[in-house]
Amino acid sequence: MTPTENTTTRNTNTTNTTTAAENTRKTVLRSSLGVLTTATATHGTGRDGDIPLPRLPGFVESAFSPLAYEAARQCLAEQPGDRSGTAVALASTAGDTTTADLASRRMVSGRVHNPLLFMQATPNSVLGYLSREFGITGQMFSLSTLDDPLTELLSMADLLLEDPEVDRVLAVGVELGGSERLAAVYEELADGHGHPAPSPALPADAGLAAAVLLGRPGNGTPVSVRSAEAYENDGDTSTDGSGTRAHPGSIQSLFDLVGLHRRLLREGGSHVLVTDPRTPAFLLTAGTEATTTARNETETHAHQ
Repeated sequence: MTPTENTTTRNTNTTNTTTAAENTRKTVLRSSLGVLTTATATHGTGRDGDIPLPRLPGFVESAFSPLAYEAARQCLAEQPGDRSGTAVALASTAGDTTTADLASRRMVSGRVHNPLLFMQATPNSVLGYLSREFGITGQMFSLSTLDDPLTELLSMADLLLEDPEVDRVLAVGVELGGSERLAAVYEELADGHGHPAPSPALPADAGLAAAVLLGRPGNGTPVSVRSAEAYENDGDTSTDGSGTRAHPGSIQSLFDLVGLHRRLLREGGSHVLVTDPRTPAFLLTAGTEATTTARNETETHAHQ
């Protein structure tokens, strides 16, 4: 490697570091979002509340689509609303890895390819099923990110709600247990992107899903969420004070939001949700405080 190449490498690293620092200061949400309802669905994790894997016609072997569907179903059952004005965003770092692994094992062993496995390995497949079952005609997106999925989903919802034809956004996150191959992939991703080392994986047949139905804040919105100032924290990033950092692929921040939403519905007040050290945080506010915040923001935008 020549001296010129060394200099180029150093400059690139400096640029990347600067960009990362700038990203931590970005405001994720331009205005508040209303949290209409939340839901979770877990299977085979050992957590309280684990459920038998829901049966979903056309989807086999994997917990990915059934759990995504179940979390979404709970939200839409509680808040039916106008399905034509509902958009959906689904976040998962690696998608339906259970199905992808099964399909690849069949292929390398010389077995006949199963087209059903190809179909359901695509995250968009369960979105199509949701749209048919619930009459959803709004936009639908699948997101894959190494960053915090809650931040990505809230940012997407904020953007989608700029469209006057969109009234609500259903944000869903899914995380699966996995094979040794998936664990190795996460370990490599963590090492290459400065993420914490993966924690012990969920059992191979386990899965987690969480859903948040978001809309514009205002009267009738029990809880609102807005960006808080960038939060500097070297340890405690969880709502329970455990200090646990999320591993790549984790949707724990979505579960944290669901837990806070339920707590605020019971107790009122407000609470800061920190997703990760040195990243944007979010302020959740309940009751009349949420309505007042929404009204003030509406008046501010009206005068701009």
